[in-house]
This record gives sequence, C-alpha cells and structure tokens, in this order.
Amino acid sequence: MTFTLAIVGRPNVGKSTLFNRFVGKKLALVHDTPGLTRDWREADAALMDLRFKVIDTAGLEETFDDSIQGRMRQQTERALARADYALLVVDGRTGITPMDRHFADWLRRQKIPVSLVVNKCESRASESGILESYELGFGQPIPVSAEHGDGMGDLYTLLRPFVEAAMPEVLDGESDEEAEIARALARYNEGDERGFGDEEPEEEDTVNPIKLAIVGRPNAGKSTLLNALVGEERAMTGPEAGITRDAIHVDWTYKDKLFRLVDTAGLRRRTRIVDVIEKMSVDDTLRAIRLAQIVMLVVDAERPFEKQDLTIADLVLREGRALVLAINKWDAVTNREELLDNLKHELTTNLAQARDIRMVTISAQNNTRLDQLMDAVVETYHFWNKRVSTGKLNRWLRMMESRNPAPLVQGRQNRLRYMTQVKARPPTFALWVSRPDEYPDTHQRFMINGMRRDFDIPATPIRLVLKKSKNPYVD
Repeated sequence: MTFTLAIVGRPNVGKSTLFNRFVGKKLALVHDTPGLTRDWREADAALMDLRFKVIDTAGLEETFDDSIQGRMRQQTERALARADYALLVVDGRTGITPMDRHFADWLRRQKIPVSLVVNKCESRASESGILESYELGFGQPIPVSAEHGDGMGDLYTLLRPFVEAAMPEVLDGESDEEAEIARALARYNEGDERGFGDEEPEEEDTVNPIKLAIVGRPNAGKSTLLNALVGEERAMTGPEAGITRDAIHVDWTYKDKLFRLVDTAGLRRRTRIVDVIEKMSVDDTLRAIRLAQIVMLVVDAERPFEKQDLTIADLVLREGRALVLAINKWDAVTNREELLDNLKHELTTNLAQARDIRMVTISAQNNTRLDQLMDAVVETYHFWNKRVSTGKLNRWLRMMESRNPAPLVQGRQNRLRYMTQVKARPPTFALWVSRPDEYPDTHQRFMINGMRRDFDIPATPIRLVLKKSKNPYVD
C-alpha cells in the first residue's frame, strides 16, 4: 500500500509548483495563466526520507456543465477519489476569496482528511492572508513557498505519520544476496555446475515499464485512445482541439507487460504556434518523445498523412525511437481499401528510413482493434531491442562485400574490414572502413537494408557509425 497525496485548490494558487517541488523536477507546466492544468497527473514524490505518490489537479471551478471547466472539475473529483489525504492550497498574497470558501465547504463533505496550505509566503505581504485562512476551519494553516522551498519541514511533520502508517511491514527473512546464494546452491545440487558468478542469458526486463508516448496532431484522438486503453476517463476529451496541455503519465499492464503511457499535447506546425502556453505544451511533448522507447503516432483517418504527420514521424525516427502508426477514426472511412493503399504508398515513399513500420487501423471511440495495436507495439519493442552477435555480423559482412563491394577510391578498393553492434535501442552498428570519408550514402543504405532483411530488424531505425581502419604500415 502506498500513501497518495492530492493537491487541490482554485486556479493559479501554485498547485503545480508545489507538485514539482515534491517530485523534484519540473514535470508539470507552470505559468501565471489561470487554469493551465486541465488533467490530473500522478508521480512518485520524495520529502526528505518520505516516499509517496502525489497528484496534481486542475483548479477547482464552480462549473457543473459539459464545458472545459466542468470537465476539469470532474477530473479533479476523480483524482480526489484515489487519494488518502488532501492539501487545500490558497494564495497568501491574495488572501481568502469566495471561491476558496466554497471549495473548503465542498472538501469538508468529502470523506478524506484535509490540511490547509498557504502558498507564496516568502514575504511579509502574506501575513494577512495567513490570518484570514483560519476562517476556513481546517485548523492551523501551514505557510509555505513552493517556489523557494520554504515550509517543507512543516509539511514533513504533517505527512510523516500518514506515510509511515501506509508503508508495508518489512518481514524478517533472508536478504536478496542470501536468497541468490541459496538458489545457486539449489541449481548445483540439481546437477547444474554453473558458478555463482557465471553469466546467464540476458532476460527481458519485467521490472521497468515500457515507455510509450502517444503523439499526433491536435484532435486526432490521442486522449480518447488513452482512455480506451486503460478503461477509464483518465484524460479530458472533447470536440475542442488542444484540450491536453501537460504530458500525462499512466502506468498500465497489457498481457503481463508493464507500460507507462504518456498522453501528449497535439503538435502543430511551429509557424502556427504563437501562444506561450501552446509553446510550453509542445516543448513538453518533444521531451516526452525523447524519453520514450516506443512512440505511437495517432493519425486522423479523415485527414491522413498531412505534412505535419510526416514531420512528426521523421522527428521520432531521428530521435532513435521505435514508431507505430495508429490510424484512428477508421469507422468514419467509406473507401477503406483505396485509403489503405494510399497510406502504404505514403509510408514506402516518405518514411523509407524505417521500412515496414507497423500500421493498425483503429477506432478509439468504439474500442476497435486496440489489441492488434498493442500487439504491434510489443512486436516493435522487440525489434528495437534486437542484438546480433559479432561473429554473425562479420560473416554477413564478407558475404555482402563479395556481392556488392563499395565503390573504388582512386582506383583502389575501399575495404569493409570489421563490424560490430555497439548498442541496441535502437540497433546501432559500427563499421570499420578503409576510407570512411569516401564511403557513399547509397552503399550505406544498401548495408542497412540488408541488415533489415537478413537479421529481421524491420520497423525501427538502424544507425550505422563509420570508423576508420588503422593502417598497420603507417609508421
């Protein structure tokens, strides 16, 4: 069991700044614009030696309709239902407002303990606000400055009993090292003579989640797809473009595999981005792409493969991420066979740097073909982690050079001498060449395409690093 803390309050009181303080990095977007946060987000937090979950919520609004503000309120209510404790944050410089009083009354009716935090108390201008906050009826307020880190000791004293009460008891028993020794002895007694330090075959990582970022143009259905996958209204959706601003992380399991899904803001052409909030959202999306392992590009089937879709796909591949295409809103398409042929032609023509990218037609709204989509993600993840032994690579290199040697340089052969894989994720190979500066791009593409074919590495970028062979007679 893990203690979960929710940060709530009206817009622009510093909830996201306090969230970032707990998390230790700038995960949530922060700006003076009220209502910047729309979806709630959860992350691992640390306060000195305390470890817990913290939830940043949208600003509470007195709206109960289907507007964006009304949907933000619903998201906050869903987040509060997951929490064990709530911090009501007010602005010490502004003082208590009618909206603060309204939501203090609302919180008192919820079945969750609440404490009052007065933020922005780095100067004496907040003294009157601290005194006013007593009228909300939550006992002694805790003055803090989330921006400067003041008051964190008082929050530690407040939260420590609750966090410790939620921590699982540690059972007495053998340590991990003792357990490993016991397993090794058991193997030896069963006739397995491997020593304690012998290398075992590399196993698949089942502890760390696969990081999957969902990207695309605005209003392509990214948040709808996230909600369909996890089976709940985790992210705000609606007909308005650009609802999502923060990159929202959700931990999820598919067929016993752990995933960390990241719903991102829509990416428009940079020339159309003039609003500072949208620029911050785009930067957050680009950061999510760089930190992801697999990127799912959601394409609107009613407007497929516009220039911006191809630009995003090219960016993903240049970053070395594996790419999967989700053609959304397929239920609205009438000429499906013709459109599918056009999509395949676009892939072959414009994304040749990663051939055979997995493309799945789906309807996030109707939960159609989502299993096939996730199976394609898992398959692509395996390709992205592909490793080839050095022996196989060099036998293959001799065969490829005999079939199609590199072009001559000043009448002399440009030898391909040695090859090895230096890393996976994405597969990256080093090739030692006699004259790397004279080794043409066309022959490099020939080698990369051959590796895709012969070592079964489709649907992922392959990097080839050229190295200069040392001349043994140079001295």
